[in-house]
Amino acid sequence: MTLKIPIRYLIVVLLSLNGADAFVSHGSAKDVTKSSCRSATVVNGEAPPSKLSITTVEDKRTDGHIRLTVNERARTVTTSCTSGTLCTTSQSDGIEGSPFGSYVDYVLDDEGNPVLLMNDLSMHTMNILSSKDNGNESLCSLFVQLQHPGSTGQDVSRCSVTGTITKISDDAKDIDTIRLRYSITHSYADRVMDSPKFSFYRLNPKKVYFVGGFGVLAKWVPVEEYLSAEPDILAGEAFDMVKKLNRDDHKEDLMLAATHLLDLKNIEDIRVTSIDRLGFDVRVTNRETRLKVKTNEFRLGFRIPVVSVEDAKSEVLKIFQEAWEKGQGYSWEDDDALPGSTIPIMKIAEDSLE
Repeated sequence: MTLKIPIRYLIVVLLSLNGADAFVSHGSAKDVTKSSCRSATVVNGEAPPSKLSITTVEDKRTDGHIRLTVNERARTVTTSCTSGTLCTTSQSDGIEGSPFGSYVDYVLDDEGNPVLLMNDLSMHTMNILSSKDNGNESLCSLFVQLQHPGSTGQDVSRCSVTGTITKISDDAKDIDTIRLRYSITHSYADRVMDSPKFSFYRLNPKKVYFVGGFGVLAKWVPVEEYLSAEPDILAGEAFDMVKKLNRDDHKEDLMLAATHLLDLKNIEDIRVTSIDRLGFDVRVTNRETRLKVKTNEFRLGFRIPVVSVEDAKSEVLKIFQEAWEKGQGYSWEDDDALPGSTIPIMKIAEDSLE
């Protein structure tokens, strides 16, 4: 049996291997393709029209989705972040019972529960201890929010974990793991964790609320499903990858993808908003009429889930390459599928301003 691999994939793999620390400029792929296209044919002088489905994904992907589940996305947010806002119930005179927010650092234990190293003299710690002394349940909420280049305010994924908080004893079975994890994540911890004024506290979730961004998915996540979910494998690198994809040297690649894969016209702005092992999201603003501007968000999926950062880079480059090929009107004799026709695509959000 002979294994046939389209030339474009070999080109992209070679380029990605040469660019281990950054995405390779798509111009290199185009130059190589132009000199390797003797077997390519032009269909009617232009790229063949594509029949994209943006309402379902099942018809293009056998595993049923090209996006992380809500549970995975919530767990990815809490795993990626290392600090957030802890909301406790104030015990101070005049504002008893009101929410009190504090900036705190944290890590997750092996089960996915947030663990905080807190000073006994901090206001949030005193609120928790006073609440217990008064016979009340020490409920509090930890709010965490992802950071993404070019995204601000409500335009990012975030998660609120609400539950009871308890002090971790020095003989807890996972205390050594927690101490090591905290000192690696927060450099100052080694200087204070042995002080009698500092203690570790564990937040045991009762409710988890996830928001995908401004005007998109918001949902309560069952605690059991949150705790059992796996964070995305690209979580630690996603911020830098999105930043690189939004640089000027990839603007043309993104425009080609929007034009030839998403069939959009009069594009005024496009940027990547997130990336994970199943694909990446792009937000596109285009002008439909003189007075009407529309912003859509699309998911461009990978054909198979990636298992490393380098795999993700290769898949992104394949998508850019196929967008360019479709724009040039190429088809390949050894490949039955037309460029871009097998890329799973989904419309995930829409907004319009008239």
